[in-house]
Amino acid sequence: MAIQRMDNVGIVVEDLDAAVAFFVELGMELEGTAEVEGPFADQCTGLDGVHCDIAMVRTPDGGSRLELARYRSPVAIGDEPRNRPHNILGTHRVMFAVDDIEDTVARLRPHGAELLGGIARYEDSFLLCYLRGPSGIIVGLAEQLHK
Repeated sequence: MAIQRMDNVGIVVEDLDAAVAFFVELGMELEGTAEVEGPFADQCTGLDGVHCDIAMVRTPDGGSRLELARYRSPVAIGDEPRNRPHNILGTHRVMFAVDDIEDTVARLRPHGAELLGGIARYEDSFLLCYLRGPSGIIVGLAEQLHK
């Protein structure tokens, strides 16, 4: 077998506390935090002088995790324009299944979430939306209808 599982998705953020608060409000659980630096970090990333703070958050079922990282050094490089549209090559998004999409969007707005468009209905199956979260992260939400 080539792989055992997908372990996590890593996302670099400007404000680690804000990103953790956003994903905890979404319903993820903080698994832990750490400070990462040293030769192994340099070798793994291909960067020199890596020093970053990370937080691992997981879905309630424990099956998916995000590693949020704030680089102290080298300083994170901004990618302009900041709020790029979703259809640019290499753009990523993280999608979550939710119980109530409208309630979830309302709870995330105080954490800076902004809808990219609106909440759309896909046939009689799903309500879907994309929103922009901390550090420009595109987060998708999906509410299954008629479960």
